[in-house]
Amino acid sequence: MWKSAKSRTEKQFTATQKRDKQILKEREKARREKAEHVAKLRALRLAKEAADKEASEEPDVKSGAAENETP
Repeated sequence: MWKSAKSRTEKQFTATQKRDKQILKEREKARREKAEHVAKLRALRLAKEAADKEASEEPDVKSGAAENETP
């Protein structure tokens, strides 16, 4: 009887450990996916900001060049 109670307890413990590892893997996967999503959004935002900055600087350059050409 002692052996069966001990083995049953060990099986429960092993099952609990296995479940805990699985939950940790799932949480890590979700965290990694969220981090990748945020990084992608950040890259898109930075690219848009750079394009907007470049677009806002172009008219200044063109208007400055046009003023120099017509004396």
